[in-house]
Amino acid sequence: MALCSLYVVLALYGMALFAEFFAPTTKEWRSIDHIYCPPQIPRVNFQHGIHVQALQKQKDPITFRRYYTLVPDRVIPLGFFVKGEPYKLWGLVSMDRHFFGIRRAGNAGTPNAETRVSDYESRGKLGLSEAQLATGDAHLETFYLLGADKIGQDIFSRILYGARISLSIGIASIISTFILGIFFGGISGYVGGRVDNLIQRSIEIINSFPQIPLWLVLAALVPADWSPLRTYFAITIVLSLLNWTGLARVVRGKLLSLREEDYAVAARLIGAGHSRIIFRHLVPGFTSHIIVSLTLSVPAMILGETALSFLALGLRPPIVSWGVMLQDCMKFQVIADYPWVLMPVLFIVLTVLAFNFLGDGLRDAADPYSAH
Repeated sequence: MALCSLYVVLALYGMALFAEFFAPTTKEWRSIDHIYCPPQIPRVNFQHGIHVQALQKQKDPITFRRYYTLVPDRVIPLGFFVKGEPYKLWGLVSMDRHFFGIRRAGNAGTPNAETRVSDYESRGKLGLSEAQLATGDAHLETFYLLGADKIGQDIFSRILYGARISLSIGIASIISTFILGIFFGGISGYVGGRVDNLIQRSIEIINSFPQIPLWLVLAALVPADWSPLRTYFAITIVLSLLNWTGLARVVRGKLLSLREEDYAVAARLIGAGHSRIIFRHLVPGFTSHIIVSLTLSVPAMILGETALSFLALGLRPPIVSWGVMLQDCMKFQVIADYPWVLMPVLFIVLTVLAFNFLGDGLRDAADPYSAH
C-alpha cells in the first residue's frame, strides 16, 4: 500500500506540475452554453474510436431546472496529444498540445471561451463537419470529463490547476513546520531545565486551543485586499503556526535519549558548540523519524487549507484550489441537483489516504526493531 501510495502521490504532483498540459482546457475557459453540464464518460468502439455522446441543454418549463439530453447520432471524437486552446507552460513556454481532449478535423484548436461561434466561415476553420455547419450547433462540441460548474468551467481542468495550490501549500507549510519544530524541539531536548519547561508549557497551551476556530481567527486577520500571492504565503504561515508542536515533541524526546550518548559527550569535551552538537551530530541520528512525521503532517495541512478556503477565509478567487472550488457546494440544493461539483472531495480523500499510507510505510521502514 505504501508503494502504491508513493506512485499516486508522484502522479498527483506530476499532473499538478504540468497542469496546463494535462488539463483539457485552461482554468479561465468557460462555456455559458454548458452550465452544470454532467460528466461525459468516454466510450470506445471500432467505428468512432474514443468518443463521447454530445449533450444538449434543456430547461424544465415548470421548475426551470437545467438538464441535458443526449443528441442522437452525434459523437464527439477524442484523442491523445491533440491541439487545443493555447497556453503557456509555467507561464514561459507557449504550447497548444493537450494530453487528452477533443480531436477535431484538421487538428484545429477549440473555440474561444468567451465567444459563441456563429458564422459559417469561423465554424469551418474549427474543422467541424458539414452537418454541424448546416445546423449551426458548434456549441455542442464540448467535452467535460468530470462535469461543469455554475459558469460552465471544466471541473477536471480546474482540479488539476487547484492541485498545484493545494498540494504545494502542504509542502510549503511543512518547510515552516520543520524549521520551527527542529529549532524549539532541539533547544528543549538539549538544554533541558527551565528552558525545556517553558517550551513544553507553551506547546501545551497552543495545543489546548481548538484548532479550526483558531485557524479561522488567524485567517480572518488576513486583509481582503491582499494580492493572491501574499494571501498564499499568509495561509501557509497560519497553517504552520499550529502544526509545529507535534514535531517539536518528537525532536525533544529523541534528543533527551541521544544527548548522553558517547559521541555527543565527546563532542562537548572537545569544545564543540551547542548548535553544532544539536544540528550536526544529534538531529541527523533520527532524520528518518522526522521525515515520517512530516509526511504524516502533509494531509493535515491540505485539509486545513481546504477548510479555510471553503469557508472563504483562506484563498479566494481568482486563485484556484480544491477548497475554493468547494465554495460552490455551499447550497444543499446545488449538491442535490449537480452532485459532480463535489469531485474535488474525491481528490482530497485520495491525497490524504495516499500520504497516510506512505507515512505508515516510511514509519515501518524507519523502525529498526520492526520485523521486515
